[in-house]
Amino acid sequence: MAMFIMRRVLSALFVVLSVATIVFFAMRLVPADPAEVVLGDQASAESIAAFRKQAGLDRPLLVQYQEFVVGLLHGDLGRSLVTGASIGKQIGDLFPYTISLALGSLLIGVLVGVPTGVLTAVRRNSWVDFGGRILALFGFSFPAFYLGIVLLLIFSVWLGWFPVIHTPRGSSLVEHVQKLVLPSFSLGIVQAAYITRLTRSTMLETLGQDFVRTAVAKGLKPSKVYFKHALRNALIPVVTATALYTGTILGGAILTETVFNRPGLGKLLVGAIAQRDYNLIQSGLIVFAVMITLVNLLVDLSYGLLDPRVKNA
Repeated sequence: MAMFIMRRVLSALFVVLSVATIVFFAMRLVPADPAEVVLGDQASAESIAAFRKQAGLDRPLLVQYQEFVVGLLHGDLGRSLVTGASIGKQIGDLFPYTISLALGSLLIGVLVGVPTGVLTAVRRNSWVDFGGRILALFGFSFPAFYLGIVLLLIFSVWLGWFPVIHTPRGSSLVEHVQKLVLPSFSLGIVQAAYITRLTRSTMLETLGQDFVRTAVAKGLKPSKVYFKHALRNALIPVVTATALYTGTILGGAILTETVFNRPGLGKLLVGAIAQRDYNLIQSGLIVFAVMITLVNLLVDLSYGLLDPRVKNA
């Protein structure tokens, strides 16, 4: 098990370094000069040269890359080209909002999708099955940002159950949770639809296996057969798909945070793109890549618990 964990951790570190390298050089391929973009068209050549020297943009590319990698290894994400503020502090202040939104939507997706998928598989071709499949199709049909607008209109504007605008300062824990419900639901319902369909298909395949029929022939309780024997073997594709969907959740968080006027890394990244703050864009993309890689690492490690055969792979 120790070698299995070590291989997965080293692989994750290699992926993060590769993504950071690609992002660094891709940002340098942008034709616009960051100094000219930040200072504006009316800036003098002397001002542009001074800005480039202050920001370290006049140094050789490989020297900039070396300083960038060393800074990452020390947890330093650099400073914003526009404001000069620490990028690490900006991301650290907004990270809890994005991670709470991602975890909330993931929780809704799993708690709704897995039981619904199991139930529709067990009650195949019944009204429960058809109802669950229709709801899953309904979830697929609505983009997260559109569903967010509808939820905001109904539950915030018309009914007044939830706040319209998220105010991060001076809010209690209960108020933060209340403001998290609608954004999490708008992202989680799409994932719940995906998990429902995948869980149903994998459960149907697992229920046809010999070991399930043997467990039924032994007279085991249906709940024990479905949840202890069948579901555990059907979970690996579901866990994999959930991890792969993390990127979609983080991408959807950008629009969701904008729709609900919610602070977060997605909204910060959109603002950085509008201001052409290349350092902030670069660091934001790397943070998103680290989050996705970390989720995939945790999923890889969970395989060893779900299926002991994976440990020797």
